[in-house]
Amino acid sequence: MNEEGLVIKAKLTSMFGLILVLLVATAAFAQGDGTGRGQGGAGRGQGEHTESVVSTENIDFNTSNTIREIAHGIGVTGSELAQDLGLSIEVDKDMTLIELGVEQSTLDRALEHILGHEDSELSQWKYPIYTLIVIFAGLFLLWLGIPKNADRRKRKGWYPQWIYTLVLAISVGVLGFWLGKSPNPMEAVVKVPKAILGLYDSVPPYVLALSFFLVLAIIVNKAVCGWACPFGALEELIYMLPLFKRAKKWQPPFWITNTIRTLLFIVFILLAFGYFGAQRGFVVYHYLNPFNLFNFDFSTAIVPWVIGIYLVLSFFFYRPFCRIICPFGLLSWIAERISLNRIVINRETCIDCRACAKACPLTAAKDRLDKSPLPADCFACARCLRVCPTDAIDWKWSWQKGTPGQI
Repeated sequence: MNEEGLVIKAKLTSMFGLILVLLVATAAFAQGDGTGRGQGGAGRGQGEHTESVVSTENIDFNTSNTIREIAHGIGVTGSELAQDLGLSIEVDKDMTLIELGVEQSTLDRALEHILGHEDSELSQWKYPIYTLIVIFAGLFLLWLGIPKNADRRKRKGWYPQWIYTLVLAISVGVLGFWLGKSPNPMEAVVKVPKAILGLYDSVPPYVLALSFFLVLAIIVNKAVCGWACPFGALEELIYMLPLFKRAKKWQPPFWITNTIRTLLFIVFILLAFGYFGAQRGFVVYHYLNPFNLFNFDFSTAIVPWVIGIYLVLSFFFYRPFCRIICPFGLLSWIAERISLNRIVINRETCIDCRACAKACPLTAAKDRLDKSPLPADCFACARCLRVCPTDAIDWKWSWQKGTPGQI
């Protein structure tokens, strides 16, 4: 077998090994819904056990009920219900809502919001679908996107964009509108602090869910954001429309977008744990959450306006939510530093024509050319891989050694 055949065999062996491991892991997630609710679905409150989820179809809750009674009836914790009512999560759960000054309209909105977050029976399939899309992205970038016996000096036909577009549409349609908002990468980040605060019955399942998404990001360099995340995919599809081309030439500098994203994450942690602000357990991302679109859950009045802003900005700016707001976007950007798959530039054959930098919608390629210690997010879109005139840029496994000067 020639050298090229050995390389292909090594790629396929490694990739299919990862497929097997991840499919076993996602099968375990599917059994328990990946969030610790699993079979039987209840019990979300630490120290506030709920034996089962009770249907609210024939139950008329009102302000004469206590938080504990209502929480038990709908299968959530008293702390979670208190949070949605705008109360402290440490409030006395055996007081009636009248005594706590809660109006019926506030209770109705809280119930609508909580019940709107219930996962469908099909949502358990999201974990294996996320996995398969990310694995396909890896195969496509490593091997499938390159034509057989391709002339490496003629790359314009490589990595067909229609395939990328089709996968994005599947992510939006299947992982988004069909299977609903949960689980998703942003939610995986937000639920860990909430579990630590006692809003759910166990911390490890939520840590495991976050680890699942981070592992996907590490394996295929943020492809979980670039290919599989339904709202990220929707932003990408909007940006790809042949509109406002002149306006798209300017993008906010990475240092600005990443600073905002980082500061917002810090504010989220400080507010959630009550280091400042009047209400411990406050989650700022609840008011910035675009994934509510997939359940048509607009019980928080500001959310539809926020979603509309994200979508309009996507016509002009590349993935505004992912780059400026998303907490998982921040964590996966950090995870890129140890990703198993990544863009590699051969310094010996690179002529510094900057074709890859011009093709990249961000400064990800430029930053790598300039050897920036903190390059912008790479969403694995493959735009840069089609344009190099000297075959100096490639997508490789991180352990594949190249010529001196590769980054």
